[in-house]
Amino acid sequence: MMGLDQEQVWIGSQDSVIYIINTCSMLCHKQLTEHRGEVTDFALEKMNPENRSSQAQVYSCSADGTVIIWDVPSLKVKRQFHLSCDRLQFIQVYNDALWCGARDCVMKLSPSGALLCKISLPGEVKTTSFSRVALLMEKRQIWTSFTDSAELCVWDSSDPVKPPKWVILPNCSGVTCMIRVKDQVWIGCSGGGSGLSKVVGKIFVLDSESLMVEKELEAHEDTVQTLFSAEDRYILSGSAKRDGKIAIWRVD
Repeated sequence: MMGLDQEQVWIGSQDSVIYIINTCSMLCHKQLTEHRGEVTDFALEKMNPENRSSQAQVYSCSADGTVIIWDVPSLKVKRQFHLSCDRLQFIQVYNDALWCGARDCVMKLSPSGALLCKISLPGEVKTTSFSRVALLMEKRQIWTSFTDSAELCVWDSSDPVKPPKWVILPNCSGVTCMIRVKDQVWIGCSGGGSGLSKVVGKIFVLDSESLMVEKELEAHEDTVQTLFSAEDRYILSGSAKRDGKIAIWRVD
């Protein structure tokens, strides 16, 4: 889901359709049906203020590896391309490059879709897939987490071939969501470790400079499924059905 110009909300669905909601009427006034797989993420490339002829465009990606670039005023497809990966689930625009995350790799692409570099699952981790990716490009960091591991890999975006730095989260069995907030990375996960009678949804707050855990938050009785930043002032966390609650946290 992505807000656009305070007038539209773009919503990607499992049925491969993009629904565009008008925020004034709260009605769906347009459906985009060019994707053929579950729509997993959006990225907005804003117009260059120094180039009056440039226009905003939206990138959408789907689980089957398709990336579509949309012209915002006309809602027409400008171009599209396909990536060979296992479940494309993340896309972001930074400095005229696309960063795409899948379950088996993270890719840096040119705007036309040409592969510039690729980060694959590290051999040291006994896991099946990446779970989430967070980009801190001002600090040249790419944070990657895993579905069934308490380990995090932090890569140097300027030299992705360089071995990553490692962080191990305590009492965590796997990461489910991750977002950056200011100079912090907030990580939602499933609790783990011996002696626990039930899964406890935990949130770890890490400092991006030291890579140290600053806070370990517990507010849910089930896996933390999603994290949402409200203007970098508050974080909303939502959990799985056994808990079914939303918690609101103040960002320090």
